This record gives sequence, structure tokens and C-alpha cells, in this order.
Amino acid sequence: SRCSLSKFRHFWIASTHIVTPKEIISGAVEVKGGKIITVANGDDWRKNAGSVNVMDFGEAVVMPGLIDVHVHLDDPGRTEWEGFPSGTKAAAAGGFTTLIDMPLNSFPSTVSEETLKLKINSAKGRIFVDVGFWGGLVPENAHNATSLKHLLEAGALGLKSFMCPSGINDFPMTNISHIKQGLAVLSKYKRPLLVHAELQLEAEGSFSDDPRSYSTYLKTRPASWEEAAIRELLTASKDTGPGGPAEGAHVHVVHLSDSGASLRLITAAKRRGDSITVETCPHYLAFSAEDIPYGDTRFKCAPPIRDSDNRRNLWAALLNGDIDLLSSDHSPTLPELKMLSEGDFSRAWGGISSLQFVLAATWSFGTGRGVGVKELVRWWSERPAKLAGLTLK
Repeated sequence: SRCSLSKFRHFWIASTHIVTPKEIISGAVEVKGGKIITVANGDDWRKNAGSVNVMDFGEAVVMPGLIDVHVHLDDPGRTEWEGFPSGTKAAAAGGFTTLIDMPLNSFPSTVSEETLKLKINSAKGRIFVDVGFWGGLVPENAHNATSLKHLLEAGALGLKSFMCPSGINDFPMTNISHIKQGLAVLSKYKRPLLVHAELQLEAEGSFSDDPRSYSTYLKTRPASWEEAAIRELLTASKDTGPGGPAEGAHVHVVHLSDSGASLRLITAAKRRGDSITVETCPHYLAFSAEDIPYGDTRFKCAPPIRDSDNRRNLWAALLNGDIDLLSSDHSPTLPELKMLSEGDFSRAWGGISSLQFVLAATWSFGTGRGVGVKELVRWWSERPAKLAGLTLK
């Protein structure tokens, strides 16, 4: 097929380092008609290969393609920010074979069957990796079960909502009532609700102090915002447990940056039986607030990058399983909207463009903490596939 790296329909990939769910083996993977049909341990596969083409990669690692469940490709409507061609090429360069595109930053936002079809049509013939789509949960459709059903039946893999202003005019924030309505519909389809969990409270500082200082920005979005949102969100996630009114639905907290009270609340909810998972992002694992240069708005994102102690605790939570998976939250825009020359954190677009580099970042910052390829597969392939319901992956 035109999306294969091999011209053959039937072939074997051999390596001394093949990552399987249980262990790393020496053997081969048999591919036929675009699908893996055999994963063989040892050398016995050679007698079955016969004249079939064999590509031997020696000691190179053979592992599942990576899956990023949180990207903003901005297509259609804001292709000058990114677009399907450049975004999916960056994904392929970074080791990703599948992206799940968020419903906002493109225009119009993907909040209905009609807007999902616009996005699907825009992707046709312009993507270089597999792409799926989340739909949006907004006040406009939250109390309209029929509209949400049509969106899900048209192919949305789940829904995404914001508990604070998103920064996109046609994607307004939801309250807990909207979230409960969304979960009730999702329960029938056994699909997830992804939530940006920040609740606007009084800030600990203002941009009048120094808008070019990252510490100023950090004080305007304290960890208490994440904690408050998650505390409220868990009043809805309890309904996803066994026998609950939203059993079958699943809550997924996106891009967690607070390793303190917010994470403890999620861990406790898991223990009580809520169907809930959480992700963090490589920029929270690679950087810390005290190291961000003065006026360098490339680092502005929401929730913000916090201090080095927080970063260390995020790594510990990821390694012990309290954080389930990783995503990029790739959110590119025009350089002038990042206010690169002004360095003004109060007005710069919040989003980090990182899709091509997150595998390298995870590996580079993780190897000293005992991270190996099995962990990479768990965080970037296996669990993202499960979240998005990608049973063939």
C-alpha cells in the first residue's frame, strides 16, 4: 500500500530487540496485507519465511508506532498555524504513526456531526500518518443528547471539554452540569471525556508586576486552579464506577502539571473505583519554572510549567503508575502571536509546539531515571491506544 515503507505485501521484520507486551525478544514480525499476523520469538520463523522478503534491522528496536492523543493540528480554518500536512509529517519524523486531533484551534471547532465532517474532508489526501478526532463538549450541545449522539456516531472517538475559558471563541467552557450530561451520553458508547481541568480562582499575582517574567505568569495560574477543578470534576467521575449512572463512560484529565493535591485526588478516585486516567506532557518533565529565560514566551502553556520539585514528583508519579500516559499537547501558532520579540507572557498565545521532539525528550530526560523502551511503549503506545479505543493498535 502507499502508506507502507515496504513495496512488498508480505514481509518479515527481524531484530534482536522486539518490544512485546511481556518482554523484549529476539525474533521477527510477520506483516501481510498491511497487518501484523505473527510475532515470533527465536529463529524458528526463518523456516516459515521461505522466499518472503526479510528486512533485518539487527540490534535496532522494533516497537509499536507511537500514538499522541492530544494534538492541535488547526485544520481547517487556521492552517497558517499548522495544518494536516506539516503536522503529520512532524509526527512521522518523531516516531508517531497515529494522532488524535483536538476539536479546537481549527475553525470551526468540532462540536457537531457537520463540523466533524468538515474536518474529515479537510484531512483526506493530506495526512501522512493515521489521524482520528475528538469531538467537543460545549454548552451548546451538552444538554442535547441527540446532537452528541450524532457527533459520536459520525466518528468522534470521545469528547473534550474545558473547565476554564479555552481562548477560542467558538469553544466556550463547560460547568459540572454539562460534564455530567456528556458522561451520560458517553456511557452508552463506552468512550472517554477528556477534560482541561483548571477552575478560575483568585490569582496569586498579576501581570502588572512584570509581564516578561515567567514567575509572574506562574502566579496567575497557581496549582490551586487545577486542584479546584479536579475536586469538582470528581463529583461527576464517581458516576462512572460500577453500577453508577455513567458506568461505561471514562474521565481523562489532560496535561496535568500539578504533582501535589491534584494528583492525590485523582489517585484516590482511582482507588474508589472511578473510571479515570490522567496524562502529563514532556514539557512538564523536561523544564522547570526557575530555568525559563526572561521573556521567552515559547514556554507559555496552560497549565503552566511549575518548579523543579514539582517536575521531580511528576517523574516519580509517572514511573510508579499514578500518571497513566504521555501526550504532547502540541499547540502551534504564528510566531507573532507568541510575542517572541516583546516577550510578554500576558498577551502571548499559550501553547508549546513539540510534536516532532517529544519522543527524544522523553528518552533524554528519562534514561537517567531508569526509563527504557518498555516504558516508552506503555506511555506512548499501549495506554493511548486503550484510551482512544484503537483496538487494532
